Amino acid sequence: MLRFRLKPTKEQEQKLFYTFYLCRKLYNQALEERITYYREKGISIRYTDQQNQLPTWKQEHPEYKEVHSQVLQNVLQRLDQAFVNFFEKRARFPKFKNKFMFRSITYPQARARYFHENQVYLPKIGWVRMMAHQPFDAASVKIINVKFHDGRWDVNLTYGTEAVVSRTEIQNAVGIDLGVLSLIATSEGEFFENPQWLQKSEGRLKRKQRQLSRKKKGSKNREKAKQKLQCLHDHVANQRKDHLHKISRSLVDRYDLICMEDLPVTGMMKNDRLAKSIANASWGKLATYLEYKAKNAGKHLITVPPHYTSQRCSGGCGTIVKKNLSVRLHQCPTCGLEIDRDVNAAINILHRGLEIRHQAS
Repeated sequence: MLRFRLKPTKEQEQKLFYTFYLCRKLYNQALEERITYYREKGISIRYTDQQNQLPTWKQEHPEYKEVHSQVLQNVLQRLDQAFVNFFEKRARFPKFKNKFMFRSITYPQARARYFHENQVYLPKIGWVRMMAHQPFDAASVKIINVKFHDGRWDVNLTYGTEAVVSRTEIQNAVGIDLGVLSLIATSEGEFFENPQWLQKSEGRLKRKQRQLSRKKKGSKNREKAKQKLQCLHDHVANQRKDHLHKISRSLVDRYDLICMEDLPVTGMMKNDRLAKSIANASWGKLATYLEYKAKNAGKHLITVPPHYTSQRCSGGCGTIVKKNLSVRLHQCPTCGLEIDRDVNAAINILHRGLEIRHQAS
């Protein structure tokens, strides 16, 4: 996937915001319909049922003729996926969206003719200026996603079929241990800091939240305060993403095999004392970045079970040395090894990864 900056005109920007409004209205209406239908009849509405109702919806609401049909179908697909995530216990029950929670639209069937020089064609919107900072294969782009965040417009281009990249022969490997104090500790003793962007901006976020709470509901000042708060949240998210991208790129460029823990992040988030720190570390997002970067570069990524990686001695004796989170030094009474506990865990992760790869081959 590639992301480029968009530079829509004021007229195009108004059309995009109006499209967001209509799509959000459809999403909320479809969600209300599902809830009401289940309460009255005890059965759920399927995506295909709601999709088949779109022509009737357009007749009853002529303004929806200004929105591309595939964009509307994608809105219903988002809602359907939200219910799938809920039933599979991967997310909470879908909730109604406000204007700050619905800020993107998707064209799921892009065409090569939608791109011309530094422009992208968005049906019902027109040709929009695109700041393409690198070349790309327009014929391979299958999905176009337009998003507004942090006061700017971006377009995400997704390729339908990825080119097969030959795997690199493994000459060097590394194990990485994910943490809160240090985001990553490697088996070679290198540490990547955890900047804790959320904690650093917490004071400003609280002030913005208090300013928002004092504004009169429905007023323009409240709307402005809400936008400022949202921009600050976006800024923190962008800082976090940028840091994770740099770390993942550094690891993929230097190592042919990366071994990491397969952590149960969802279960760990239930710990009230660590939930905020774990969420701010974004271990899941880092794993995603490593996975697709390694795949594109022909490198290897292996996830291993995390059991006893911190407790087991990596010096060769395999002794289990129990210690709580406050103990930062691994001291083995059997072989006398003294090493940082996170580095010890990273070495164990590397050993397990190499074992798994050997067994697979």
